[in-house]
Amino acid sequence: MDRIKEGNESSRTRHSVVALAIKGNKKSKYVVQWTLNKFVPEGMIIFKLIHVHAVGNYLPISQVRNDVAAAYKKEMEWKTQQMLLPFKKMCEQRKVHVDLVVIESDDVASAVAEEVTKDAITKLVVGASSGSLFKSKHKGMSAKISACTPRYCTVYAVSKGNLSIRPSDMQVDESITDDTSEISFSSSSSSNYTSTTQTDSGSVASYAALHSSSLATQRFQALSSLNQTLINTAPGLNEASHSRGQSIDLGRENVATSSARNSDFGRALSRASSYRSIASDTESWVTGQNSVKGSPLASRLSSPNRQENFNLELEKLRIELRHAQGMHAVAQTENIDASRKLSELSKRRSGESIKMKEIIAKEEVAEELARQEIEKYEAAAREAAYLKESAEREASERKETELKAIRAAKEKEKLEDALSGSTPQYRKFTWDEIVLATSSFSEDLRIGMGAYGMVYKCTLHHTTVAVKVLHSAGISQSKQFQQELEILSRIRHPNLLLLLGACPDHGCLVYEYMENGSLEDRLFQKNSTTAIPWFDRFRIAWEIASALSFLHSTKPQPIIHRDLKPANILLGGNLVSKIGDIGLSTILDSDDLSTMYKDTAPVGTLSYIDPEYQRSGLISTKSDVYAFGLVMLQLLTAKPATALTHVVETAIEGGNLTDILDQKAGSWPFQETLDLARLALSCAELRRRDRPDLLEHVLPALEKLKEVADKAHHSASMVTIKPKPPNHFICPILQDVMDDPCVAADGYTYDRKAIEKWLEENEKSPMTNMALPHKFLIPNYTLLSAILEWKSKEI
Repeated sequence: MDRIKEGNESSRTRHSVVALAIKGNKKSKYVVQWTLNKFVPEGMIIFKLIHVHAVGNYLPISQVRNDVAAAYKKEMEWKTQQMLLPFKKMCEQRKVHVDLVVIESDDVASAVAEEVTKDAITKLVVGASSGSLFKSKHKGMSAKISACTPRYCTVYAVSKGNLSIRPSDMQVDESITDDTSEISFSSSSSSNYTSTTQTDSGSVASYAALHSSSLATQRFQALSSLNQTLINTAPGLNEASHSRGQSIDLGRENVATSSARNSDFGRALSRASSYRSIASDTESWVTGQNSVKGSPLASRLSSPNRQENFNLELEKLRIELRHAQGMHAVAQTENIDASRKLSELSKRRSGESIKMKEIIAKEEVAEELARQEIEKYEAAAREAAYLKESAEREASERKETELKAIRAAKEKEKLEDALSGSTPQYRKFTWDEIVLATSSFSEDLRIGMGAYGMVYKCTLHHTTVAVKVLHSAGISQSKQFQQELEILSRIRHPNLLLLLGACPDHGCLVYEYMENGSLEDRLFQKNSTTAIPWFDRFRIAWEIASALSFLHSTKPQPIIHRDLKPANILLGGNLVSKIGDIGLSTILDSDDLSTMYKDTAPVGTLSYIDPEYQRSGLISTKSDVYAFGLVMLQLLTAKPATALTHVVETAIEGGNLTDILDQKAGSWPFQETLDLARLALSCAELRRRDRPDLLEHVLPALEKLKEVADKAHHSASMVTIKPKPPNHFICPILQDVMDDPCVAADGYTYDRKAIEKWLEENEKSPMTNMALPHKFLIPNYTLLSAILEWKSKEI
């Protein structure tokens, strides 16, 4: 059945394809439009446009180069597609599926016929001239196509105003076949009916066919037999009459039998009465025949014969009555059988209904069992899902616990490394980042140049920084680089330049950017910078002494700067000073500040080098005190360091100290300025033993002078504009004055609440973006005291 159905569908698909043989000119447009209007309403939605491209007298492709042949083929294909594109769009606008078939042949008619034969197309539309397609006098292309096209295909020749159709042979054959089948069906029905009638006429059980024979036919048969009897046997009238009576009785018996089997006893009696009328009609017909035949036959039918006929007729009626009674008995028997069968059917029906109820009950039980099974399955699925969720939750908790343990172990390891001092606290930058940030070390970004390298201003990770790049990777330079990297990566102080990161492979150090340049540039007012007020100079002296004291007291070994000078002191916002360029620093082997270190190659700037160090090569913390004395003298006078001690001593002895002071710094307080000058001269003594101790003598004296300077600063700010808070009072996170300053692991000071909130969410420094070795906070009571003092003065 599936193959038959597929065959019917494929046949229906082939019959639904309409082929159009078009030339591509203006007439072809009319042909396509006529075809769409004709077949689309009939449900024909698959069209095939056939175009035959004549080869003509061209060169064979085999005689042309391959590239020329390929180019020619592409050009011809493109032209053909462009020519057929309008006709394809016409079909697509009518929502018709269209296939384009382009054939290269000189025989157009044969090519179209082959395409029709290949796809078994039953409808073909071609363009034609104004004449009829089927007249022999026309030898056009449409006539040739019609002659070559198979006879099962209907060909439509379309021209403006005319239409010629060559019908297919399939239509004629189908009509003939239909008529023949109807005739044969009628004949077979008739023969079957006749055979059935002949077969059933001999038995009483198959009497239905005789019931359909007409009463007039039976009457005619009876009368014919009677007529033959009367004509052929004149001498033996009694035998003829008896023979006639038997013939009529047989006819009546058959008819009565068939009638009784078809109806009931009453209808049999009525049939018997009708046969009595047949007898009377037969008698009148015989009488008429005798009158026609002449008096010899009439004279034979005398009165005694007529009486015999009546007796014979009566006897026949009695026989019919007995037949009718027999048929009645048969009908009753059949009625009883029908009743018995009906009873059996009723019993079977009740049994079937009982079985159906049992089946329904079993179905209900099965449905209940299925429902229970479904409930059990759903409960098991819920339990499995719960167990899976519990297992996943336990796995997640176990994983989280493991991660916490790993983090705790790493935190402990970092803390141990930080306590042991084995982990450098700086960020490593790549060389590509340095080159990109400095625009390949552009001269426009260079802000300084030293003996060991260049300094560039740039931006790294959205932070303005200063990048120091060493000139070469020699032995001394490499040692100086490693020295500075090691010291600055392990120590933190508010007045030491902060190291943000480094690129060790290429000798680059990344510092925080100090926007006010070096102290030397501001003292000598390079680039037309403003002069530093005297009270800020007092504070700067105290800040430098504080940073030096921190370096000298570091554990486990003290650090000597060895190159302290105004050029290495940088100024940030609010002129906060920070010591930088500690690459020449020396780490003493002992924590005793009186220990001296032997160095046969003196380093540093000549005017700031300790005279005893130049003479003996022995260096100690007092060497930094000598350089610091010269820096303080330069803060007072803004003059070069060469022979500056002699100039200041002479001025103090002559009572004209104010003449050598930097007048651009404002109105110097005489006594405090004199004390600072004498302190600076004592620090710059030629012999090391004559220089005061930095922590015990210099810092306390500078602290008193700083207090005087702070008061003067406050008074000046009250007169002018209220100044901003010092930069080191500002929390880097809040960008406001700190209430409870604490030092974090990165060396920066933050407000306690701000840094605690930061550490809850991050593990890196907010300033350097590097991982913190630990999260412990150390209160900065010194800075807190300074902030409280500053706030009290502001009130």
